[in-house]
Amino acid sequence: MKVVAFNGSARKKGNTRILIDIVLDVLKKEDIETEVVNLAGKKIRGCTACMQCFEKRDQTCSGVYDFINDCIAKMIRADGMILASPTYFANVSTEMKALVDRAGMVAFANPGLMRYKAGAAITVAQRTGASQALMALNTFFTCFEMFIVGSNYPNMALGLDKGDVEKDAQGLETMKVLGRNMAFLLKKITG
Repeated sequence: MKVVAFNGSARKKGNTRILIDIVLDVLKKEDIETEVVNLAGKKIRGCTACMQCFEKRDQTCSGVYDFINDCIAKMIRADGMILASPTYFANVSTEMKALVDRAGMVAFANPGLMRYKAGAAITVAQRTGASQALMALNTFFTCFEMFIVGSNYPNMALGLDKGDVEKDAQGLETMKVLGRNMAFLLKKITG
């Protein structure tokens, strides 16, 4: 079993990554292979609506050649994925939005591509907007027949400056429970 986590933060080692690592630590203890893909620093473009993915149906984004096809390939190979993003103006980061839009178009063009995988969204906010960002990420999972993994509270934490999320006890506990729930679900769907 493998889970790939996409860190949509502009900070490779910021609050979003701290939360990802908590979830992945739990998964590793359950003998689940993990990988983190940082979107920070990558030149990523949004979808250009060229519709070549529908013409070719080869499980790739044909219109723009950048890092996104590597991400899509990792999504396809994984049993589960984590989409994690800081909250920018009540939504996900532009890098995460580009990933979701383009991977989503490829998945629509290739029905069943993401079916029955486990998906977990994680968001971080200074104060507000995390729920809307969480919904944006969960919508990706629901569009492609994936199982959404939840926790004992919405999969979010509060923080602004690097390390602030470590002061959010409820947010940290939410990530640990999320990791346990994801491990449980993965064992059910892959077993």
